[in-house]
This record gives sequence, structure tokens and C-alpha cells, in this order.
Amino acid sequence: MEQDNLPKHIAIIMDGNRRWAKNKGLPVSLGHKEGAKTLEKIVRYANKIGIKHITVYAFSTENWKRTQEEVSTLMGLFQSYLDDYGKRADSENIKVKIIGSKAGLSEKMKDSIEKCMERTKNNTGITFNIALNYGGRDEIINAVKNISQKVKENEIKIEDIDEKMISDNLYTSEQPDPDLLIRTSGEIRLSNFLPWQLVYTEFLFIEKNWPDFNEKDLDEAIELYQRRNRKFGAK
Repeated sequence: MEQDNLPKHIAIIMDGNRRWAKNKGLPVSLGHKEGAKTLEKIVRYANKIGIKHITVYAFSTENWKRTQEEVSTLMGLFQSYLDDYGKRADSENIKVKIIGSKAGLSEKMKDSIEKCMERTKNNTGITFNIALNYGGRDEIINAVKNISQKVKENEIKIEDIDEKMISDNLYTSEQPDPDLLIRTSGEIRLSNFLPWQLVYTEFLFIEKNWPDFNEKDLDEAIELYQRRNRKFGAK
């Protein structure tokens, strides 16, 4: 691995928790719990090797369509994870940011989000973005509304709107776009994840289910990324 060519920002679609559990004849809830353990391990390792930003797809706006039982289990897992993880992240110099819409989230969940972000906001290690109740198109609509309001209030002119302004109104403002996207479980699609930010990102799709993903897999993903020739539209 070339230390001077590490991706600054890695995005991950953590797919395969349910599949992992079903393959082992286990409850789906155990798959999500194992996925949470894997996530913590990978973020800790990414911080150790010098990755500056990591964004993971935890719960999409479309995931509300799952059974009430699974959604309740996931929300309970997220709640306890945030309440507990904020303490460990703080001790490991990890800055946690929750990105996505707070609409539909319980007051307890909102409180846990605020406390976790507040506790870790001054940490200087990796920025760990958790996309919770996130939808890429929803994010862009929200950015357009914010910019439109500024036009309406004569803070800016229509002619002022450019790519940077749109980026500055996204959840990931002030962060670089992802250099590398990893999706586990063999699925080959983005599923409404960071559509604006991923336009020049290198994609890597892995057959392994998320709970089985480990530090060696991340090393290999980074090494594959480093072998690619990124042209950003140039010949």
C-alpha cells in the first residue's frame, strides 16, 4: 500500500447483513449486530492507517419499507450504538457525523445523534459519517431548497449558483468527495447513495457479505484503488 496515495475519503455500502444471517440460519437481528461490530472495527482501522473521511450507508429513506419488526430492531440498534459508541469514538479521536433527514426519527434518536456529534466534534482523527435515514435525491432536493431560499431572500443571485454552492449545501459540505466506493455482498448498484458526490469515484464491488469484511479486505480495496489511473474526464 502506497501511504502517499491513500484515498482521502472512502464510502461504503454495507450490504449483506441479512443475507449473512440467513445463510447461517440466524435471526436477521444478529446479522445487523455483527455488521455493527464490523463497522466499528473497520472505522478504527481506517483511522489507524490515515484515512481522513469515511461515509457508510446505515439506513436509507427506502428502508422504512421493510417489516415493522426489522425497522424497530434497526432503530433500537442504532440508538444503543450511538449512545455507546460516542464514548469510544471520543477516546479514539474519531469525529462522528450523522447525515440524512431527521424526519420520522424519534426524539430519543435525535437526542442520541446530537449528543454523539457534540461529544466528538472537536476530535481531529477520521471523520466518520453515518448516513441514517439518508436518500441521495432527497439530499439534492434539500440543497436546492436551501439555495432557492437564499435567492428568494436576495442573499444570492441565480447566476451565483455553481457546483461548489451545491456541494456546500449537501450533508457532506466541507469534505472531499469520496475517492473510493466499496459495496459488499455482490450487488452492483448505488441504491440512491451519494449520487452527487460519487461522479468521479472509483467503484469496487465485493462478493463478501458485510459482517465478513475485515481489515485485509480494506487493504486490498485500497491497493486496487491505487492501481487505477484516475483521469477525471481528461484523456
